[in-house]
Amino acid sequence: MIEIIPAIDLIGGKCVRLSQGDYGRKTVYNENPLEVARSFEDAGIRRLHLVDLDGAKAQHIVNHKVLKQIATHTSLIIDFGGGLKTDEDLRIAFENGAQMITGGSIAVKNPAIFSSWIARYGSEKIILGADVRNRNISVTGWTEDSDLELIPFVHEYREQGITKVICTEISRDGMMQGPATEMYQEMLSHFPGLFLIASGGISCIADLERLEEAGIPAAITGKAIYEGAISMKDLQRFLSR
Repeated sequence: MIEIIPAIDLIGGKCVRLSQGDYGRKTVYNENPLEVARSFEDAGIRRLHLVDLDGAKAQHIVNHKVLKQIATHTSLIIDFGGGLKTDEDLRIAFENGAQMITGGSIAVKNPAIFSSWIARYGSEKIILGADVRNRNISVTGWTEDSDLELIPFVHEYREQGITKVICTEISRDGMMQGPATEMYQEMLSHFPGLFLIASGGISCIADLERLEEAGIPAAITGKAIYEGAISMKDLQRFLSR
């Protein structure tokens, strides 16, 4: 069964969503991220993807207090990303309740330090973030495109022991036009056994069902929940099948 992982994106300590990663196209959905996290937990969700968008812009962890609040007052398994660039950033994230961290830009711009995190913390705690635009990796909060292609990029870190990858199709993120299912299937054909987490474009429960039928292990969804296209009752029914 596919694992559903709701996302909470943070700016100024508030729960927001961007469209295609554009900071100028921001919608604030709730000023209390803990309230949102608790509603997910009440629906039967076990995992949470928490993204520090302020951190992604500032190039260091910013919203660690919100992380600590959610970790302290829920039993959700939290993976945290956004602006994690140094050993100190990781220390702060783990000490404030993250069970896992996601590194994307750092894996491109400073592969030596990201590799050292894999070696030190192990593949259970380090997730590779592969944010893709036109099959190339984007970095720095999706404001820069690199010349790294998706498959070779993942392959390099797969060789180093990475077992979990969050792959976001940026052009679909926040657009609710359906996920890039074929791209995810191609990834799994290259990397059997990879715990691939699909992200971007999910608009309804049917999208989740299609990903599940395609063999995708997990999916992140955000805007579809906040816009009401996927209700908490929908999630409960899906999880209780």
